[in-house]
Amino acid sequence: MNHDIEAQRTEAPRKITGRHVAFMFIGGFAVIIGVNVFMATQAVSTFPGLEVTSSYADSQTFDDRRIAQDALGWQASVETRSDEVRLTLVDAAGRPVYPAHLDALLTRPTTRADDQPLELSRGANGVLVAPAEVAPGRWRLRLTGTARDGTDYRHNITFTVTEG
Repeated sequence: MNHDIEAQRTEAPRKITGRHVAFMFIGGFAVIIGVNVFMATQAVSTFPGLEVTSSYADSQTFDDRRIAQDALGWQASVETRSDEVRLTLVDAAGRPVYPAHLDALLTRPTTRADDQPLELSRGANGVLVAPAEVAPGRWRLRLTGTARDGTDYRHNITFTVTEG
């Protein structure tokens, strides 16, 4: 019986061969490449795309547009309910503002899947109201329009909707 125990102890340990090292090397890189491909695919599929078609061209008039928009003195805020969005747009004196034209797009910051163009209508006390499906999470309301004096207006409001 002692002979069997000694025989087990004297067996040579398994050697790591070049084939084992090659498989470990290839397997390690396969995992790294697989994770990178997955992450790149997720990043590209969830990114909503360009904000502007030409960053350079847009930057050439940015300061002029910003100064003109700031001169309007408009303040925008948003409230949500499960089935609607309420936009309050007021001037520096706190009076409701009704632009000559205003487009509103409700989006998620990271995907276009939940984008909803809003049909704003006047509600009580100068509030603009639109039906919308607003689930909990992070949202962005993109406002683009024109003031009655012809000034371009762009404003993004990012907000979070919580449960309940």
